Amino acid sequence: MYFHEGLTRRQILMAGSLGAAAWLVPGAFAEELWRTPAVEEGLFYPDRLPLDTDNDLVMAGDSTTPAVGEITHLTGRVLSRNGSGLSNLVVEIWQVDGNGAYLHSRSANGRNRDRNFQGFGRFTTNRRGEYRFRTVKPVPYPGRCPHIHVKVKRGDRELLTTQLFISGHPANARDFLYRRLGGIIERELVSAEWRRIPESRIVEHRANFDIVLGVTPEERPADKNG
Repeated sequence: MYFHEGLTRRQILMAGSLGAAAWLVPGAFAEELWRTPAVEEGLFYPDRLPLDTDNDLVMAGDSTTPAVGEITHLTGRVLSRNGSGLSNLVVEIWQVDGNGAYLHSRSANGRNRDRNFQGFGRFTTNRRGEYRFRTVKPVPYPGRCPHIHVKVKRGDRELLTTQLFISGHPANARDFLYRRLGGIIERELVSAEWRRIPESRIVEHRANFDIVLGVTPEERPADKNG
């Protein structure tokens, strides 16, 4: 519903206050976009997928009761390093519910899991590489800052596994995976701003996360990140 244009070479060169030189890909003279860093998968990819795996995580199955939490419309594009949208790739996301529980048998706080939250969803990118999800704003998990797990696949081949963080969240600085990412550029590449939708009568947000793969899916050898 809320699609945004993917990052362009000009936007990357002009981003932030770091100056153009800080965004250059070494040896490429900024002819390519920065790749989205891989972040490990973690322990809580669902050990039993829900019957409903669509892109609306706020409504689970046939339930008419929405999940607890601040609704987020998460959108973006999956791009090659030259900025072209990549179609027919499957984007998967999974995260804790509003009570801080994963859709996993070993999740902390599992007894309080919100049964109205789907916990996992999939979307196949369109011809422009666009994807979209309706979910809830992530909350902290014990020992972790708020985040959403993201995986990009073609068929059974995993092309990228990463995590999406909330820009500027105070818990980021204490998160061991966030700190492990390296410098400010790498951290910004896996972060998004949650923007309140002013016209909504309830608390809703928009967040945009463009995912840049290292190479096209046809060129990438079979491997598993994270």
